[in-house]
Order: sequence, then structure tokens, then C-alpha cells
Amino acid sequence: MASKASLENALRAEILEVITNALSEHFDVDVITVGSGEISLPLTDAEGNEKYPKIKVSIPRGTRNGEGGYTPYDGYNAAEEYKMEQESKAQERAVRKAMKEAEKKGGKKEE
Repeated sequence: MASKASLENALRAEILEVITNALSEHFDVDVITVGSGEISLPLTDAEGNEKYPKIKVSIPRGTRNGEGGYTPYDGYNAAEEYKMEQESKAQERAVRKAMKEAEKKGGKKEE
């Protein structure tokens, strides 16, 4: 039976291979390995400036549970938390913008 680490390494390697092949074919470049589980693409932007977007593939274990183990990582839960956080930030921005506009309108009346 394979160890947990070797299974994760095999999955990470397979994911990187798929991503590398797809990006290499799409951009017609040689994707370069820049670290363990990390690749970079030598690209140029619309003005001809060199850019190197970096992609990292990781398989998170989860968070420590205080009992010597981990609470397993849940991608669906993480996605939902991220969505809620983004919605909250958008609401905060909208409130700040409304307050700023109200201040401007209030300041114009006093003049």
C-alpha cells in the first residue's frame, strides 16, 4: 500500500503535467519548472514586456485540530467562504462609496 505522501506527490505530478501540457500548447512556449510544484511561463504582454506568471499546485492537508492531527481541507467549504468574503467586501465598498457621495452632496448644500 502506498503512503499518503507518495499518493499526494503522484497526484500533484499528474496535475502539473496536465497543466503544463495545456499551457504549453495554448501559448506555444516551453513551460519551466521553478520549484517543487511550481511552474512559470515565459510570456510577453501586449507591449512586448517579459512576464513570468507563476503557478503553484499544492494539496493542502487542512488545519491542525489541537489533538495531533488535522481537520481535513474541504475545497467546497473554502470556495463558499471565499465567495462570502468577496460579497462582504463588495458591500463594504458600496457603503463607503455611498457615504462618500452623501458627504459630497452634503458639502455642496453648505456652499
